[in-house]
Amino acid sequence: MEQTEQSNVYAEKGLLGRIKLYLSKKPLPSLTDRKKFDHDFAISTSFHGVHNIVRNRSKIHKVIWLVVVFSSVSLVVWQIYSRLVNYFSWPTTTSVDVQYVEKIEFPAVTFCNLNRFQTDAVTKYGFIFFLWNIVSKVLHLQEIHANSTGFKEATDFLESQQNFSITEFVKKNGFYLNSSTLLACDFFGKPCSSQDFAHVFTEYGNCFTFNHGENIEARRKVSVSGRGLSLLFNVNQEDFTDDPTLGFADTGIIFVIHSPKKVPQFDGLGLSSPVGMHARVTIRQVKTVHQEYPWGECNPDIKLQNFGTYSSSGCLKECKAHHIEKQCGCLPFLLPGNGIECDLQKFYNCVSPTLDHIEVKGLCTMGTHNSSCPVPCEETEYPATVSYSTFPSQKALKHLSKKLNQSQKYIRDNLVNIEINYSDLNYKITQQQKAMSVSELLADVGGQLGLFCGASMITVIEIIEYIITNFYWICILFLLKIPEVNPGARPPQNHLGNKNNIEEC
Repeated sequence: MEQTEQSNVYAEKGLLGRIKLYLSKKPLPSLTDRKKFDHDFAISTSFHGVHNIVRNRSKIHKVIWLVVVFSSVSLVVWQIYSRLVNYFSWPTTTSVDVQYVEKIEFPAVTFCNLNRFQTDAVTKYGFIFFLWNIVSKVLHLQEIHANSTGFKEATDFLESQQNFSITEFVKKNGFYLNSSTLLACDFFGKPCSSQDFAHVFTEYGNCFTFNHGENIEARRKVSVSGRGLSLLFNVNQEDFTDDPTLGFADTGIIFVIHSPKKVPQFDGLGLSSPVGMHARVTIRQVKTVHQEYPWGECNPDIKLQNFGTYSSSGCLKECKAHHIEKQCGCLPFLLPGNGIECDLQKFYNCVSPTLDHIEVKGLCTMGTHNSSCPVPCEETEYPATVSYSTFPSQKALKHLSKKLNQSQKYIRDNLVNIEINYSDLNYKITQQQKAMSVSELLADVGGQLGLFCGASMITVIEIIEYIITNFYWICILFLLKIPEVNPGARPPQNHLGNKNNIEEC
């Protein structure tokens, strides 16, 4: 009857009351049962050393075993902590592997004339350098001032010629590649011509790429080291010129060696060969594999819309194109995309300030995992060693002068010989790897537990079961002993006061 009333009281107390009602129906183990449970756990657990504390009757032995167990537990906790700290520092190792092959893929090579424009066009449009500086700013950031050379002429021209296309102008009046500028071309013993080159715009104007990824005969391969691409250029200084006040004071050919899947990038990577020189370029292929964050800095989920293969330079171009199109409503022709092409007025009034804003605010950054363009997870590079010799020799000079029907001075001042070969038929793979995987971490932790405590996963489950059982009993005792407070009952003092009043009456 009393238990029924207590159950009714618990049922009226909401959630806590329902919990109490449930626990009140469960038999609570006695103190003796709880002590027996603790004793049985101590003598039966697979955690080594604990049963020696319980079974030994000698207090000295108990103390010794207690110290041994406590020391072992302390050591294993320290070891596991150090392993976890090491794992969450995301350590990596770097492996270098050299693979020898019978045939190796030849890279793409992009060539440009250091004298970017034809002399006749510059004579007629002297401000073309200023216009091209504005246009090429999307690739090579530079200051554009209103007092720059050609500014007034350019603005006057644009006001009168609003339909002027800088794209068509540069393509028509920049450097060209034909039989007069490419005098000889040989790839692995087979002749080649200007038809084997793809046109591409860079900060140097018209440039031409051999073995471009979009070419029909792309992915050319060589099977013998020391042989590759051999070219003889005529830079024709009389027909092509540049502005030395802008830093273009050299003459010759500038070129960059890159993967056929990537766009050419000259900043920091361009190699140049002056006229009257034979440049011998020896290359090696190096493939680099980066780990994703947090072990490395790459992000495998980033995909480019206009390039088949991810690269930091391609990503940077798409990032700039996105901000410029959003801000100006048009797209520079040097950047990828299918938007409306920006005219020169838009270039000067909107594109150039937007590029400055992108640079100042850091809207398009590259390098780390949280930047706009992190490093690629895989990339192929071609480190090069260049040596030069005077070209041509006295005997060759007479031969070429007669063959080309030009003076010996013309040959010295205009011809550039470039030869690009592999040093060996192998490639090097530099791979960043995780220093510790999850399975290795678990194996290490398990080894520490087994070495110091003789414990295993079963032991861990035993300890968890023991803790949960004791926690359950503690909860029962705590909840059932919470005092009941009845807000409608009168305080005890009032009853005492009433009793005294009755006695006085």
